[in-house]
Amino acid sequence: MSTEEHKKSAPNSINAAILTISGSRTLENDQSGTLIKNSLEKNNHKIVERLIIDDDIKIIGKKISQLIKNKKIDSIITTGGTGLAKKDVTIEAVRPFFEKELISFNALFSKLSCEEIGSAAVLSRATAGIAGKKVIFCLPGSPKACKLAMEKLILPEIGHIIKHINEI
Repeated sequence: MSTEEHKKSAPNSINAAILTISGSRTLENDQSGTLIKNSLEKNNHKIVERLIIDDDIKIIGKKISQLIKNKKIDSIITTGGTGLAKKDVTIEAVRPFFEKELISFNALFSKLSCEEIGSAAVLSRATAGIAGKKVIFCLPGSPKACKLAMEKLILPEIGHIIKHINEI
């Protein structure tokens, strides 16, 4: 079956959780979380849960574990905590849950980011993986980075990824 045939038989709508990792954002000023939410909804996907939690490895890990166990959720998208600062621990909290890492996600995201912001793209540790029949995307906190990831990588492939996960 070709990639196009796979995509045609993929689900048109998925259920997502959005997790903003920040010690200072609220739902009212969370531009990145709002952008992710609006992008998903505009493409017929549903938001099951949307939260903001602190940059704390234990809090992040506990919440990711709960979301993975939620049978209503197909995908978890995090924003924030992927940089190089000491408080940026999203990757360290989430990666241990991965059964499979989508290593091409970071490579493609980095290439696309470099085209937009130049060599500063090297500072991002954005990643994605599969855990408990869910796809998890860990995006930077920047609205521009979230828009890029959503438009160029996540929205075109999320149904296709979910189709493959459920075949396993």
